[in-house]
Amino acid sequence: MTPSRNRPAVLLEDVRLTLAGAAGPVDILRGVDLAVEAGETLGVVGPSGSGKTSMLMVLAGLERATAGRVMVAGTDLAPLDEDALALFRRRHVGFVFQNFHLVPTMTALENVALPLEFAAEPEAAARAQAQLEAVGLGHRLGHYPSQLSGGEQQRVALARAFVGEPEILLADEPTGNLDAHTGEAVMDVLFDLHRRKRTTLVLVTHAPALADRCSRIVRMDDGRIADAGLASPVRGVAESGR
Repeated sequence: MTPSRNRPAVLLEDVRLTLAGAAGPVDILRGVDLAVEAGETLGVVGPSGSGKTSMLMVLAGLERATAGRVMVAGTDLAPLDEDALALFRRRHVGFVFQNFHLVPTMTALENVALPLEFAAEPEAAARAQAQLEAVGLGHRLGHYPSQLSGGEQQRVALARAFVGEPEILLADEPTGNLDAHTGEAVMDVLFDLHRRKRTTLVLVTHAPALADRCSRIVRMDDGRIADAGLASPVRGVAESGR
């Protein structure tokens, strides 16, 4: 599905998420309203426990909203069963985590090719190799995660997230386990891929300098959007190609 210029890539309307806790139900998201335009780079900031990661999980269909409307890539997630959600993610959404989540017994090439093989896509190995070359790891195709540095592992994770050419990329603290220099290099790769692919990017981060690279910043607090329109510096607008 190609993103339409007439609809947001992401639309949340009064989204609520309540989860069971040891002391009873816990309200995680408390009425989130948010629209993200196709091709936009959105930085999501806020204190720990404000609901940032939970919002990403709802956007990916990994958590079901308790109430409200969740539209992603033109699809209403509410009526989809688990199989349909898995298919939706495979076709439309890429996810980059703080902890890489690479399969330790697979090489870099095999890790990146894995989602294509699950989807029975043709030329999975060739496409995975091209994506690894795009992130500067063409010389590491046969290496296992344990043989790669943290920055290299996150580049493999980026290649895996982009190899299916998703409309929307969700990144949850992608530099959280990296030193400042390595994290900046990985983010250079991420924003370069965004420019070339025109993928909509929703980036959760505690790092102000990283959020500033996005074209817009929203702040979450206590399960709500506290500010949905903080202007990012010109650098962020330029990096997103806007």
